[in-house]
Amino acid sequence: MENPLEALLGNRTAALLMLYLFHYEEIYPTGAARDLELSLSPVQRQLEKFENAGILVSKLVGGTRVYSFNPKQPATQQLRELIRVFYESMTLAERQRLFHVRRRPRRPGKPVRRE
Repeated sequence: MENPLEALLGNRTAALLMLYLFHYEEIYPTGAARDLELSLSPVQRQLEKFENAGILVSKLVGGTRVYSFNPKQPATQQLRELIRVFYESMTLAERQRLFHVRRRPRRPGKPVRRE
């Protein structure tokens, strides 16, 4: 049975990228492809499609193109809310499997918990 978000967005790559972007707020193609275990080319094409549709915006940070939701697009907030529903319906194990990489720096001096 196909995931409802995949059916809405057209394919698995699009659905994973939207969840990934919702989780991290800013993403870059190489990191997303590596973390989601996808090929780079389809990730780049899908992000470009979303940008061409006005859903995402990108900027160059050094030599890396970084994508985020387009705050000027009126439909973006509703799309984020829809993605939030799917994100929050994921089990903790699913979230940990997909979003296992820490993207923000740890506070200096904060102890590392080993479980």
